[in-house]
Amino acid sequence: MKIRLENLGALRYGEFELGKLTIICGKNNTGKTYATYALFGFLHIQRFLLKRQISKKISYKYMQTEINLEQVIPLIPEIIKEASKEYTKELPNIFSSDEKFFRDSSFVFSVDSFDFREHILNREFFNRSNDFFAVEKESGSFMVTIAFLKESGARSNLPNDYIAEVIYYIIFADVFPSSFIASAERTGAAIFYRELDFARNRLLKEISRAKEIDPFKLLLEGTQDYALPVEVNVEFTRNLENISKKTSHIAKQCPQILNTFAELIGGSYGMKKNLGVQFKPTGKSTRLSMSESSSAVRSLLDIGFYLHHLAKPGDLLMVDEPELNLHPENQRLVARLFACLVNAGVNVFVTTHSDYFIKEINTLILLNQDKSYLKKIAQEEGYPDEALISADKVKVYIAEKAKVLIPGNERKTNCQTLTKAPIEPQSGIEVRSFDDTINDMNRIEDRIIWDGDDD
Repeated sequence: MKIRLENLGALRYGEFELGKLTIICGKNNTGKTYATYALFGFLHIQRFLLKRQISKKISYKYMQTEINLEQVIPLIPEIIKEASKEYTKELPNIFSSDEKFFRDSSFVFSVDSFDFREHILNREFFNRSNDFFAVEKESGSFMVTIAFLKESGARSNLPNDYIAEVIYYIIFADVFPSSFIASAERTGAAIFYRELDFARNRLLKEISRAKEIDPFKLLLEGTQDYALPVEVNVEFTRNLENISKKTSHIAKQCPQILNTFAELIGGSYGMKKNLGVQFKPTGKSTRLSMSESSSAVRSLLDIGFYLHHLAKPGDLLMVDEPELNLHPENQRLVARLFACLVNAGVNVFVTTHSDYFIKEINTLILLNQDKSYLKKIAQEEGYPDEALISADKVKVYIAEKAKVLIPGNERKTNCQTLTKAPIEPQSGIEVRSFDDTINDMNRIEDRIIWDGDDD
């Protein structure tokens, strides 16, 4: 999936494509978090956006219908285009900010490389039914049969909603990943989540404004007090007791990833009735509350619960500044953790200021070659095979000022943008912003050490 952004925060224009591991790095106030929040917001509500466009573009019979999805394929580009436009209008609500800041903004997504025809044709057989309808589609066929079992007086457009849901499920459900975000504000949320009851406040505000509640409007209208990713973080943390009752695919199939995470935080999380989340340091009987735990333990809380209880292949884990409160050694370890996740099928998207994180990803790329001396280095330095990652799985973008050709312009414009960093299996990632800073520090240090010889 490709994303194009215009006039979003500090970003004048930028494009990026999601890889298995996508990294955006750069200086402060360069648009990294804006790009992250905009992407998460879209993935969070894309189902509603696309269903609404499907309902607008396709008309149905009322009680029974056969839909030839081959005829729907030509409509997909227009559905995607209109969904992009509608999402752009919702950016002020995603960021919980004044509309004037997004007056000239644009968010456009595309999936040009995705073969919808092949995808629909090979969609596995399924039949679904409830009190209202039954759906069938054979693998190898474009035909979907939807039979309504009885009329519903609940809403006049209920059948259209159901059909739009079915079409969305067949065409788009596997195109966009389920997303989970750990925002940069996650450390505070770990302590104050009981006091920050956003979900209740959001409902109360909406109920006070209208007698009938439209779920789509409830999701999109600006009733939240904070940016959507922050609210989602808090609501996730508030629900940890229920979440802790589940076991993730990663926990079942990839226990080594959880071992790496335990090493990263130096212990384990748990739930204690009436006390909430507790942290137990490795090798000790002590249990600490979040307020008594280190900032590193708090900053990794939601990621830990996600890995243990929800993570599954195909997901997109989004982390804003994974290096928060981490010692350089642990910044390297979190890079290995994410590489292991990618190799286990979980996609990862991060923004970072950490040279340690980038260099460790670089090391994992360089070691992932079929050369005996590299295999020896990996073994001696403690790098397991599942932590090594191929260069083609990684995409890195630098938020910086550069010359870029903005659509509609004849000449390149020097503006804040996203520059794709070169990545080669033999040389790794080239990130100038970090290299320039380190070189500058080394230059000053050399002067301090050697210039005194002139006295």
